[in-house]
Amino acid sequence: MNNVYEGKVMWSHLDVNMHMRHSAYADFAAQARISVLDSLGLTFAVFQDLKLGPILFREELVYLKEIGINENIKVTIELFRSRPDGSRWSIRHIVYREDGLRAAVVTVDGAWLDVVKRKLTVLPKEQAEKFSLLPKSIDYEEIPT
Repeated sequence: MNNVYEGKVMWSHLDVNMHMRHSAYADFAAQARISVLDSLGLTFAVFQDLKLGPILFREELVYLKEIGINENIKVTIELFRSRPDGSRWSIRHIVYREDGLRAAVVTVDGAWLDVVKRKLTVLPKEQAEKFSLLPKSIDYEEIPT
């Protein structure tokens, strides 16, 4: 499984200072998550059929270096905290500039939402097993239930 998403910074991603705007980092991180989940078989169609999806409680962004227009960037994702059943989780995204330098770290804490009941839920066993295949960070820790 590939845990790297690659994209190009477009004009619409820039702010008035001519570098990537804050919300574009979140957009790239979200796309990286969706791409990696998709590669595990946790596709948008599967979530629609199950009537559930990921929900975020917290998103944190630490800026390290500027990113400018037309740069090709890479975003890696790694699971660094999770309950054993995958019902609660934290994912770290590292955004790299074209020159290979770390530009930002985006951290999200999330869970799974039953979109009909509007309540938190767990993934069915088959999907939970797929989710457990996400690459884990060196500092991975299990969250007690």
